[in-house]
Amino acid sequence: MRLQRITNGLTCTTAAAALALLLTACGPSQPAGQGSAEPGSPSTSQAAPETSAPSSSSSSAAPSGPSASLSSGAPQASSAGAQLCKASTLKATTDATGGGAAGSVYMELILTNTGKASCHLKGFAGVSLTSGPNGQPIGAPAQRDTTVPVGDVLLAPGQSGTAVLRYTQAGNYPDCTKTPAAGFRVYPPEDTASLFVARPSDACSNASIKLLSIGAFQAR
Repeated sequence: MRLQRITNGLTCTTAAAALALLLTACGPSQPAGQGSAEPGSPSTSQAAPETSAPSSSSSSAAPSGPSASLSSGAPQASSAGAQLCKASTLKATTDATGGGAAGSVYMELILTNTGKASCHLKGFAGVSLTSGPNGQPIGAPAQRDTTVPVGDVLLAPGQSGTAVLRYTQAGNYPDCTKTPAAGFRVYPPEDTASLFVARPSDACSNASIKLLSIGAFQAR
């Protein structure tokens, strides 16, 4: 009986030793599997800097947007420039050296800049015969003569612009109701204020008779 127990104990001990040996042989396979997963993680961590690099390049490109918009906005700046010439800073005179033909007298209407700043004189003046500096216009105003194209005349202080003014003798019209005129009332282009030029002549009170014509201003 005792011998049988010893034999059974040896058998159990041998079986336990074999089981432990088997577990030991199988055990390293699990760490080996864990180790194989760990080498993969460095490769993933190395990929992270590669994805962050484009984000840094895009952020460095971002400031170029505002700088471009500022540079494109710079050319939009512009100066105010000279203003239109007004009656308050002009002097009106006439020069009748242009001569006459077929009962008409050609003269220059001269507007001189008496102000302290340059101004633009462009287009046609409004001209009428009038009874005096404060009198009302008599008859029809001057017709526009478009023979000379409109130009933009820049007048520095003291400079003048000229326009051809033609006056047709009132005696050329049998149905003219003659009225004495003391001179011309002159409205600079795009101005509601007027100037007076003394030049006595006969006017026609008939509005249907047009004694005057005026050309566009040109540099003198």
